[in-house]
Amino acid sequence: MDINKKIIAFSFGTLAFLVIAITFAFTVHTFKKKQPSSKDYTIKETWELPAVLDEISGIAWLSEGTIASIQDEDGIIFIYDLNKKKIIEEIEFAGPGDYEGIAIHNQDAYVLRSDGTIYIISNFRNENKKVETFTTKFTAKNNMETLTLDAKKDKLIIAPKDRDSSDDFKGLYEIELISHRMNAEPSVRIMMEDEAFKDYKKKKIYKTFNPSDAAVHPNTGEYYVLEGKNPKLVILDSDGTIKKVHKLDEDTFAQPEGITFSSDATLYISNEVGDNDANIMQVTFN
Repeated sequence: MDINKKIIAFSFGTLAFLVIAITFAFTVHTFKKKQPSSKDYTIKETWELPAVLDEISGIAWLSEGTIASIQDEDGIIFIYDLNKKKIIEEIEFAGPGDYEGIAIHNQDAYVLRSDGTIYIISNFRNENKKVETFTTKFTAKNNMETLTLDAKKDKLIIAPKDRDSSDDFKGLYEIELISHRMNAEPSVRIMMEDEAFKDYKKKKIYKTFNPSDAAVHPNTGEYYVLEGKNPKLVILDSDGTIKKVHKLDEDTFAQPEGITFSSDATLYISNEVGDNDANIMQVTFN
């Protein structure tokens, strides 16, 4: 083989080696990126849901292994039994609509529509249930998805998914259960420029974090605020200080839209249908 052929062969060999090395490095990086950190959370159990809950958009703990859930197309509360692994009751409260959040207080259910309207279904599991509505200061422009109950304060909490009154924060707003009065200012501001979001910041700062649901830890009073768009969970102290941002694996959490605690502080997260069936997961976070 003459010198020119040797040079060409060496060049092709070097190029092939570089291509293989780069491909391998990219594959390893991608694989690592997709894997959830075992140090962050553990999925204890998963319940696959029937097709009618493919668009499950909110969950709330009831009792004895039952969860109230809604989906974002029909005005129906679905009672799902974790032990029996099936829907055991369907409660119609309104016609078709974009229903996104649910909270339970004693015998009453509260359901949030994406335009900021809240339905009160009094005695929701009885034949004589009563349905009323009230409006908040939010509209469809805010794209409302988050609704939960702060049981210790006897107050509902809502939060906008898209824009708040300022692009600098997303607020958690308290609503009185009896008067339905919502405080003008949020009780907690989740600041988009917080150092905890340094790896998630977007050019349009309000897109840094888009709440899809929230729950209040029954023992600590901490806020667990979920995002479905770019799956993550933000844990805040009761004063609003961000303690931790958990990135959720997109292959496992297709679109986490619902979160709730049982009375013994067991955490459940629901996912809309994706590559996997819609589901409810029991999850622990470190």
